[in-house]
Amino acid sequence: MAYIDYYKILGVDKRASQDDIKKAFRKLARKYHPDLNPNDPSAKDKFQEINEANEVLSDPEKRKKYDEYGEHWKHADEFEAQKRAQQQAGGFGGFGGGGQEFSDGNGTYWYSSDGEGFSGGNAGGFSDFFESMFGGHRGGRGQGSAGFRGQDFNAELRLSLRDAAQTHKQILTVNGKQVRITIPAGVADGQVIKLKGYGAEGINGGPAGDLYITFVIAEDPVFKRLGDDLYVDVEVELYTAVLGGEKLVDTLDGKVKLKIKPETQNGTKVRLKGKGFPVYKKEGQFGDLIVTYSVKIPTNLTDRQKELFRELQSMN
Repeated sequence: MAYIDYYKILGVDKRASQDDIKKAFRKLARKYHPDLNPNDPSAKDKFQEINEANEVLSDPEKRKKYDEYGEHWKHADEFEAQKRAQQQAGGFGGFGGGGQEFSDGNGTYWYSSDGEGFSGGNAGGFSDFFESMFGGHRGGRGQGSAGFRGQDFNAELRLSLRDAAQTHKQILTVNGKQVRITIPAGVADGQVIKLKGYGAEGINGGPAGDLYITFVIAEDPVFKRLGDDLYVDVEVELYTAVLGGEKLVDTLDGKVKLKIKPETQNGTKVRLKGKGFPVYKKEGQFGDLIVTYSVKIPTNLTDRQKELFRELQSMN
């Protein structure tokens, strides 16, 4: 089994923070998404590699196992349990230096806890080791068939901003099966949720894998979202900005009427408390809506209108 360098796939250093990994994944996922590269047959494979790398490195527990066991990280728990069981039974010889020897009758394998992984044995390498340890009986030391966890699945769900603002149900088709999920209001772009047990079935009675769903929130033509706050630009006529008046402004739950103060300047911001985006899994809590006024300069003025503006100018 060839070693896969997940850090290299995401283009990050092994010391990268979780935030760095998240940013790298989102950038690459958008670049190589098959829907955005319909004429590139390699984009799908690249996208799957990126998803797989993110699945491991974005989970601190999986990342720790991967850093120690490399491509065998998914079976770290089985390896540790097998080592403990054999050590208690006196089945393995001690080697010091944090290592351990395993033998299945077809070859001898050395596992080093310094991160070097498995080495030695016959040409079958890890595959033969794994089969002897988990797939069946191979000689007097075999423990019989052991179950192990199924593969995790990854899916992407695209939502509009307004869909993400409401708790609602959707049906996903994953690996040929329909999965009905409830999406809480307030999910964020790039957010990943885990559905335990919705991955591939386990082997030999082992537990099923999990399903990881990544949300992609499309940009909205009206609102810009930053965290739980929403931002909107509103045009105000010059005469209203100067003399004051009223303006209807869009919110997620309808229009509200705002009073424009006389002599309102271009770029003036108004904060509407509780009119922003719902806070994820905190029912009844919302961010704010920040309205920015953009004063519209009139065009196609008549001669009389221009004359009046000149009079105003001369008065100043």
